Amino acid sequence: MPPSPADASRAPVALRRLGTPEEFRAAEEVQRAAWGMSSDSPVPAAIQRAIADNGGLVLGAFQGTALIGLSLGFLGREGPRLFHYSHITAVRPEWQNRHVGRSLKRFQREEVLAQGLDEIRWTFDPLQSRNAFVNVRELGGVPDRYFAQYYGPMGDAINEGLETDRLRLVWSLRDRRVVDRLEGHRPTPAEDEERWRASTPLVETALGPSGLRRPARVRPPAETRVTLEVPADLASVRARDQGSARRWREATREAFTVAFASGYRVDDFAVLAVGGERRGVYFLSRPEGSVGA
Repeated sequence: MPPSPADASRAPVALRRLGTPEEFRAAEEVQRAAWGMSSDSPVPAAIQRAIADNGGLVLGAFQGTALIGLSLGFLGREGPRLFHYSHITAVRPEWQNRHVGRSLKRFQREEVLAQGLDEIRWTFDPLQSRNAFVNVRELGGVPDRYFAQYYGPMGDAINEGLETDRLRLVWSLRDRRVVDRLEGHRPTPAEDEERWRASTPLVETALGPSGLRRPARVRPPAETRVTLEVPADLASVRARDQGSARRWREATREAFTVAFASGYRVDDFAVLAVGGERRGVYFLSRPEGSVGA
């Protein structure tokens, strides 16, 4: 077992490529711990080795000699466009919320640029506000496609009982927006709230019997600037009201699908503090004069 985060000052987290059979097996354990896997299987050590030795990247975050996080990806292609596809970024639960995942993504960016590529893509659950905040807000990635039931049923603790819808995110590594976000240039909370109040919600919400917010109605997009709300803490919703979690999935699927088909783009993501509540919000816009599908 790796040392606890309380011991982090004794041995700073180091980032490097995985290279030994023991490290690849340790990466299996990181995946099991990160997702609470029981029936589902991690990416096997042998596949990791094949990826790492043939142009892909299997990157690790180490506390001393112990592996506490990893990112795994490989070369992707869409038409003539080549990019790095990041399949997994996983951090052991006791090390989450300590910037290990962010550090791995920054390291991944450096390694991909060194390979001569300038784009990384991956998918994430649009209902996971923590992931949306890191991917869109802090890293500057842009979600551009919505996939319903992308992986089919999954049995790990994070996905079990909920359809596995995903957003595809494009991270343009040399884009000015990405560089600015990596340097810490982001809207202020006041600017976020001002934009939120000036935008039209695609998903109208209300407090449910559990005391948590849930979707009440999905509105078709019409205005230039809109918002799309998701749970600020999906784990709490699932623990207290599984039915509301499914309603969030259905409402978000409908709203994103129609918005993308109508020419809207995701500009940002924020977690707002409004009236004592934390509310996760995607900001979307459509260019003036554009015509949706």
